[in-house]
Amino acid sequence: MIEITAESIAERKWHEASAWKFRTCSEERSGALNALLALPQTEDEAPSQAEAAYRQLRDKLIMLEIRPGEPINDGQLAAELGFGRTPVREAIKRLEVDHLVISYPRRGTFATNVDFTELADVSEIRELLEPLAARRAASRASGSMRRELLRVADAIAELAPGQGESRDLMRYDLMVHRLIYKAAANPHLESTLIRYDNLATRIWCVVLDKVPSVSGHITEHVELLKAVAAGDADKAGELALHHVTSFEETIRKVL
Repeated sequence: MIEITAESIAERKWHEASAWKFRTCSEERSGALNALLALPQTEDEAPSQAEAAYRQLRDKLIMLEIRPGEPINDGQLAAELGFGRTPVREAIKRLEVDHLVISYPRRGTFATNVDFTELADVSEIRELLEPLAARRAASRASGSMRRELLRVADAIAELAPGQGESRDLMRYDLMVHRLIYKAAANPHLESTLIRYDNLATRIWCVVLDKVPSVSGHITEHVELLKAVAAGDADKAGELALHHVTSFEETIRKVL
């Protein structure tokens, strides 16, 4: 007899939600985009209910599926996501630490507004830590991880200019960054960079319709992934720094 537990249900819900989140109309997607959809999970694949709720809410806030300033109703979200209210409340507490939601006494909890004045602060931290993660990944990634990085680089290289929906491409951008952070083999660095990359991506999503080419931002990853896979730490660090600085420059041009 197969035992059905809360953990197994949470795992199933997480995989179903991940599959739905990264799915677009198949007739509009090329082999390159299909390959990107096959990226491995960059976080634990069997999370607890609280962790699964946290990840789903986090990514909804990052991608503006929950709009800035929108009220956060734990009961409504619990019903929508299929979790109990306790895991959702635990997730919301963590999201406050991530600066993605904010609670006010007697008013409730809301998605934080996107403050463009924070761009410089976020970029300053990323300019220091992204090159560090890239260099560490180049030095410490396992053989299987290096092969995976090359496979992802090849899939991105096949993207035609302007191909794919902008929000889908930004989801791939998140996935690639998280893959490099994982390859760096430092969980403290990984969790810190995920937090700041989330904030940067949220800023990008606000101005997404004004940015001329999201696919160009994504294809910058090709050389970075190849440098990491080749073990070229210096080049990987330089390319990671360029990617972060070009991101900030692009945002400032459209503000």
